Amino acid sequence: MSSSLLFAMRNPVIRTSVLAIFLFGFSGAATSPFQSVVGITELGLSDGFYSALIFVAALVNVTVSVTVGIVADRVGNYRKLMLAVILSGAIGYGLVYALPAKTSFVIATLALLPVHGALNSLLFANVRTAANSMGGKDAAAVNSGVRAAISLSWVLVPGLVGFVLSARGSLLPAYLLASLGCLANLLLVFFLLPARRGVDPIFSKRLSYLASLAEILSPRVLARIVAVALICSTLHVNAAVLPLIVTDAAGGSPTDIGIVVGAVALLEVIFILVWGRIQYHIHHVDALALGTAIYVVYMALLGFSSRPWHIYALTLISGFGAAALISIPITYLQDLIADRPGLGSSLIAVNIFLGGALSAALFALGTRISDYSGTALLGAAAGIAGCALLLFLDGARRRAGSMP
Repeated sequence: MSSSLLFAMRNPVIRTSVLAIFLFGFSGAATSPFQSVVGITELGLSDGFYSALIFVAALVNVTVSVTVGIVADRVGNYRKLMLAVILSGAIGYGLVYALPAKTSFVIATLALLPVHGALNSLLFANVRTAANSMGGKDAAAVNSGVRAAISLSWVLVPGLVGFVLSARGSLLPAYLLASLGCLANLLLVFFLLPARRGVDPIFSKRLSYLASLAEILSPRVLARIVAVALICSTLHVNAAVLPLIVTDAAGGSPTDIGIVVGAVALLEVIFILVWGRIQYHIHHVDALALGTAIYVVYMALLGFSSRPWHIYALTLISGFGAAALISIPITYLQDLIADRPGLGSSLIAVNIFLGGALSAALFALGTRISDYSGTALLGAAAGIAGCALLLFLDGARRRAGSMP
């Protein structure tokens, strides 16, 4: 895999995309951990309004991502669209910093930043187009390397930003750093990313907006998105219950939370590359099923944890399983509409939204009928259901050597 990645990095499209997605992750990692504090504590939004705002923003993001993916396939030029969505991010983050008020925060969160979020799908679409000639397994390895760049930004940036802002009375400068990251990304894409053509737009009827939506909502595609979303919902459930289990059932402290989350994030960067190598030897459906099984075991053990050392002991298995769940679905989802890199990559955003929605429902149900530990077990059950559906849909086809 290392030789494939080194070879791929000689490609200016892939090399620039890796740097661009790191800067994309930088902007998100610089602000996301502090977004609720800025919106609620510093700008005075109510808890209920903030929750509704975040939900609508996620809905806007998935709508924009799908739309941008469809447009990218029609015009056959990812670079121009990338410049547009990056500029939206620079303006959105800069607006919050320059004009700190409820109105500017709402405008940025609801309109400008969700558009910037579509850059994730565009970059993976661009990488997929460049990697297609390398073959399926090499493409999976390249996807893993690109995805590791996002995880690396989340390992490095939140702690550094928190340290820089610790002596200040406001967290708003985080939005300035994010805006500067977007401007750096804008220059990077403008000067270094070669223009590439996407899917040949002669298939104009199939590339229409309604035809593209129908393709996403077809039973063949939608059932598989649901399967992957169930699997990925375990990540969101873990993000919600882990801090609560650490400080409640396990009797730990907020310091323990920071150490565990940081350690797992670092392990994810390493293990994402390991999973890319694993996919050279087994089909990515099998790899995703294996990664799901590992993460389900982690979630079950988390549900039974009663001491801080239990949580620490689970970091290795958590990082290994999570690395599979955040990297392998990218290739799997792109393959669902393999000849449409833009639309296929937009399924990444659809999966993130649906996985988040499912996890919110699981958290609400789990905390209603049980405690936080029971909610972790419910999350594990969702992972099992998603894995079973995945194998039901693709197990026979995978063994026969074909995919949908």
